[in-house]
Amino acid sequence: MVHFTLYSRSYCHLCDDMLEALQALSSEYPFTVETIDVDADETLVAQFDERVPVLFGRKNDESAVELCNYFLNEAKTREFLTNAR
Repeated sequence: MVHFTLYSRSYCHLCDDMLEALQALSSEYPFTVETIDVDADETLVAQFDERVPVLFGRKNDESAVELCNYFLNEAKTREFLTNAR
């Protein structure tokens, strides 16, 4: 199973756009998505601040890998999902 973590902000239209584009793939691939507001944690603000949205993907128990930021890289995300099958 693939799990995505989207680091975002509540007032970020790019974050909303990335989540919407990612969810559009859910009819083709099984996955879960967790959205984390970076402003709720000073460590996350320091790590991601101006880079949000940032999307990480994790397959099963493997380490998470960064897939893209600002905009969904659909080709890279599809490749990640396909390789998880």
